[in-house]
Amino acid sequence: MAIRLLTDGGVDFPAEWGGTDPIRTVPLYVTFDGKEFDHSLGLNVFYQEIKMNTNLPKTASPSPQDFIRAFEQYPDDDIILITISSNISSTYQHASLAKSILEESGGGAAKRKIAVLDSKTASMGTGLMLYRLILDVQAGRTFNEIVDRAQQRVPETKTFFYLDTLENVIKGGRLDRAKGAIASVLNIKLVMHASPEGTIEVTDKVRGRKNALNRLIEKFEDIGHGLEERVLGIAHSNCLEEAIALKDRILKRYPFRQAYVTEMGPVIGTYAGEGGLLVCYH
Repeated sequence: MAIRLLTDGGVDFPAEWGGTDPIRTVPLYVTFDGKEFDHSLGLNVFYQEIKMNTNLPKTASPSPQDFIRAFEQYPDDDIILITISSNISSTYQHASLAKSILEESGGGAAKRKIAVLDSKTASMGTGLMLYRLILDVQAGRTFNEIVDRAQQRVPETKTFFYLDTLENVIKGGRLDRAKGAIASVLNIKLVMHASPEGTIEVTDKVRGRKNALNRLIEKFEDIGHGLEERVLGIAHSNCLEEAIALKDRILKRYPFRQAYVTEMGPVIGTYAGEGGLLVCYH
């Protein structure tokens, strides 16, 4: 059997990674005032909608049935699905339930192998893990080897976020409006990271964009040796020029083997807000 890679709409990665056979993405959903869109919603439209609404859009994970339909599209392939962190979305749980339903019903999962992997991160952080899955499949590794190697990489993948605006975390109720207003007046920027458990935690509160980006770059100081073998990923929330400038600054200081830049989809952009940046490596 061939090995088919799947992921979800909370994962960001360059489209060209799929080559001539694009990676199947099971959509997450974004809802504005009762109008539902999937993760493919154009970013220009998305940020226009954000500015026009006082409330954040709601995001929803795929249902178990969505995953069953995705699995059943490839009845002759073994499947490896990698999802965003189970601690920030129910996507992993729904995918695992779909796998169990197929196994118990004697459906496709009984005839071939299906693995559901929890990346413990999101956006390009999960994207980098997907990239290594692609390389392992291309190298001809066995299903079990690929899954084992992917699980070993989970704690080795580091993801950091920079929020240029607090508007979305205030709208989403993750930051008290009064405190948020004070922080905005003081030009406070948040630097965050994905914890080993897969939660998103604030690591630094810094005044000004320049200081925040400097702090973000300093997060790489603890990497140690072997940077020539590591891959850097950057995702941006409608700020491509800033993402490229950040990549250039990082590569000038740290000799990563490869570096990729991609845009955040609407699901992650809902929480990051316009101008947000994510950096990751493994």
